[in-house]
Amino acid sequence: MQIQLSQKEKMLLADGKSQEEICVIKYQNYANQAKDPELKQLFNQLGAEEQNHYDTLNQLLQGQAPNMNQSQGKQQQNQQQAQQGTAQGAAMGNAGDKVLCTDLLSTEKFVSGMYDTVIFEAANPVVRQALQHIQQDEQHHGEQLFNYMHSHGMYQVQ
Repeated sequence: MQIQLSQKEKMLLADGKSQEEICVIKYQNYANQAKDPELKQLFNQLGAEEQNHYDTLNQLLQGQAPNMNQSQGKQQQNQQQAQQGTAQGAAMGNAGDKVLCTDLLSTEKFVSGMYDTVIFEAANPVVRQALQHIQQDEQHHGEQLFNYMHSHGMYQVQ
């Protein structure tokens, strides 16, 4: 199905695509830097999901309605693979890993907030629905990062 985008939607989607590209790069780089194998796997999983977001935004910018069920299936597959291979690393509480997690959690907060604005500015319901799906994923990424940090003593709830 071909969709029509307003100039504002095109601009906002292009901004989102740039942010997703940064997320993909960060997750890839941080997966290589992380000491804890569990954290490496989490970063690889979330990076793959960010790549799906990038691809979805690219489809929208090309006037194509994305298949959200397909991307959801890929994400569930990524999550299952991550859960199957999870191993506790010896680097519990590693200061370098904490910095990586803190930066990515901040990134996820920023990107989720950006989508909040873009969703309100989207006139096309297909675009709005796709962006709501992506924003929900971003919030889930933040939750996964928080849970990792909290369970490894990197984030204390006051």
